[in-house]
Amino acid sequence: MATVAFHTLGCKVNHYETEAIWQLFQASGYERVDFEQRSDVYVINTCTVTNTGDKKSRQIIRRAVRKNPDAVICVTGCYAQTSPAEIMAIPGVDIVVGTQDRDKLIGYIDTYLTERQPINGVRNIMKTRVYEEMDVPAFTDRTRASLKIQEGCNNFCTFCIIPWARGLLRSRDPQEVIRQAQQLVAAGYKEIVLTGIHTGGYGEDLKDYNLAMLLRELDQKVAGLKRIRISSIEASQITDEVIEVLRESDKVVPHLHIPIQSASNTVLKRMRRKYSTEFFAERLERLREVLPDLAVTSDVIVGFPGETEEEFMETYNFIKDHRFSELHVFPYSKRTGTPAARMEDQVDEDVKNDRVHRLISLSEQIAKEYASSYENEVLEVIPEELYEDGETKGLYQGYSDNYLKVVFPATEDMVGKIVKVKITKAGYPYNEGQFVRVMDDIVEQAVVNS
Repeated sequence: MATVAFHTLGCKVNHYETEAIWQLFQASGYERVDFEQRSDVYVINTCTVTNTGDKKSRQIIRRAVRKNPDAVICVTGCYAQTSPAEIMAIPGVDIVVGTQDRDKLIGYIDTYLTERQPINGVRNIMKTRVYEEMDVPAFTDRTRASLKIQEGCNNFCTFCIIPWARGLLRSRDPQEVIRQAQQLVAAGYKEIVLTGIHTGGYGEDLKDYNLAMLLRELDQKVAGLKRIRISSIEASQITDEVIEVLRESDKVVPHLHIPIQSASNTVLKRMRRKYSTEFFAERLERLREVLPDLAVTSDVIVGFPGETEEEFMETYNFIKDHRFSELHVFPYSKRTGTPAARMEDQVDEDVKNDRVHRLISLSEQIAKEYASSYENEVLEVIPEELYEDGETKGLYQGYSDNYLKVVFPATEDMVGKIVKVKITKAGYPYNEGQFVRVMDDIVEQAVVNS
């Protein structure tokens, strides 16, 4: 039996797609082995979001070639889409496929094995208008299942290469989303994370259908689904209708990841972001009226070209004033081929690092503050995996619906189930908890007995 090994770089969408590509190999009779082992085929799913992403991707490709010089080396993903020639030039690379036509991979391998000629299967992504269906009925190891609902992005922010790697926005057929959600629940998942390149933009290319309608349908039609999480949503996509669904639904979790990137209007303009800080604040206010306990996490880019100390402080103060529950802080990194990389006044690395540290310590402070309001409260947590601290045994970690990481004593058979946990000590990066009871069994017993 032929073997295949995968290595995935980058985001949740890439991880989802690797699983989808594995389904194709599995259906063709391949056995999956660890990437560190010798394999007949290696598939490297690349990332190109930063120049470092490209560099890492090249290193992994070379590693695969060294592991087995006779193996078929396939490279796919965003870096493959934007720079196929660069990848084809790496000695040992046999097949390159971008962010579409992944279903042709098996055929390409067969062709390569007979003809022994490298294959460049990358097409112009900007011409693609249809969502490429890729099914993942179950994941190798996750307790939270991702469900990809859209592809591409129309925003063209000045720091971002992704529209060139993923093409323009395309939404997945709602019926397909519902069908796959049901499949994932049947495979035992309690929580589904809706994911995509620009997830909140779902439906912008569909006639008379939008994200709020999809959320409603998932809530009403998918039997046995307990939690729906949106991986990321832009402020402009949080419509009153989406807020209404959040208010009504007990399945859509009280947690939103809303990337702000900067809270200075002048920086936002240079980034070509499509909102002002005033608009962002207004959306947060509306959300909190409806869901006072909502957890809001966000991404911030620090040291964008031209960012002054004043502009940085606008961001800092906005974050402090608006009760975010956690931040992901990134120093601005030049991405070749984007307008921001060509901007004149790049910020000095030392200044950037200083600002990053200031914002990270603020993030830790606000995260602790948010968590502390849940001390002694009982939350519903899905244990995901063992928590290894080298000292205490039998501790598991998982996330509450409002995205607090909780570490508590549990057992292997609780993994993937919803359990009630009392927060005994709030903190960051995790909270300590005490197991109360398993939810699922009680509910299921009640159903059996009724």
